[in-house]
Amino acid sequence: MNAYAPPKAKVCYVHVDADLIVIDKPAELLSVPGRGPDKADCALSRIRTDYPEVLTVHRLDMSTSGLLLFARSKTSQKRLSVQFEKGVIGKTYVADVWGQPTPPTGQIDLPLGQDWPNRPRQKVDHADGKPSQTSYVTIGTHAQGVRLDLTPLTGRTHQLRLHLATIGHPILGDDLYAHPEALAAAPRLHLHATRLELIQPASNERMTFESPCPF
Repeated sequence: MNAYAPPKAKVCYVHVDADLIVIDKPAELLSVPGRGPDKADCALSRIRTDYPEVLTVHRLDMSTSGLLLFARSKTSQKRLSVQFEKGVIGKTYVADVWGQPTPPTGQIDLPLGQDWPNRPRQKVDHADGKPSQTSYVTIGTHAQGVRLDLTPLTGRTHQLRLHLATIGHPILGDDLYAHPEALAAAPRLHLHATRLELIQPASNERMTFESPCPF
């Protein structure tokens, strides 16, 4: 496994108010600290240099870029976490995948669980896995396949990556689930959190944030 080498760019703040912070996380930066002092540098630690009170609400895989939400108090953290649990928060991702799913718009429904002997990999587990659903819409094409809009209807670890790989259309550049051709087809994981919709926890205002796809 390669040594952790996060990008050095400063935090890109998309939105800051009294209750929450949204950043545009670069690929290869951990959302929260990993195991060991060499993995202490992360989105959370960088934001805390500016806002020491900030708390985690959700995470993106290290290799996934895009919109990441944090809370500025325990009250806001709880209210935003409830929005995730109840499916109030909307998340949309863009991904370049190998080949073309049929039909071009659909839903993947496969239960997922830990693949303990092969951590951090997850696996499809029809016996003990948790229900997991992903909706996808084809929005374009590229040399190796198509570009998809992805909406996770549940929030399992590696859900988008594993769902697409399992149906035969891995995300380009995926070092965990892609076959060698799809892995070599991109210099990074082609998965980006491009849109985030939520209810402001104090004002109850509907808020929408967008981040252009960088690949």
